[in-house]
Amino acid sequence: MIKTLHYCLLFALISWGCSEPPKNPSKAEQGPSIDFEQEKQAILATLNSETAAAFQRDYETWTTKWVHDADITKTYLDFSKNTFSQSLGWKEISEFVRVFIEENPEPEPVPQPLNQIDIRLYGNGAWVSYEQHDEIRGRKRETRLMEKVDGEWKIAGMQTTIYGFDFEDKTE
Repeated sequence: MIKTLHYCLLFALISWGCSEPPKNPSKAEQGPSIDFEQEKQAILATLNSETAAAFQRDYETWTTKWVHDADITKTYLDFSKNTFSQSLGWKEISEFVRVFIEENPEPEPVPQPLNQIDIRLYGNGAWVSYEQHDEIRGRKRETRLMEKVDGEWKIAGMQTTIYGFDFEDKTE
């Protein structure tokens, strides 16, 4: 009985393994095609504009680059100062930045605009990560969750890890 069951199972697995794989859906069935490079450039424009606005202390422009809802997050890990901060939801994030700008009104040197990012597109969402050098803070690694809202890419989540100048990239 067990031998027969094994043979039946083996036959079923072989049959299943030899069957024709499912066909890929046509482009029409997949939905509209995404122009990866165009989306990447639009995301870069948002990221560079948001960074410039923050460093230039332009709160109004900075706010236009973010999703305004209760589920977004912003996290900073600063290894060089051994500090951590996290803000949850648009009200808390925008208040944190508004107060920071009021307490630190002098603009800072804007980092070189990004042109190299790692990106994964998910329809109207994207996961983006990159490294950037900041004259004041040194090397930092950023991850951004992006959402396309009314045809425009906006930030829905941010994690910044600041390594400072002691952890500069030694691979070059």
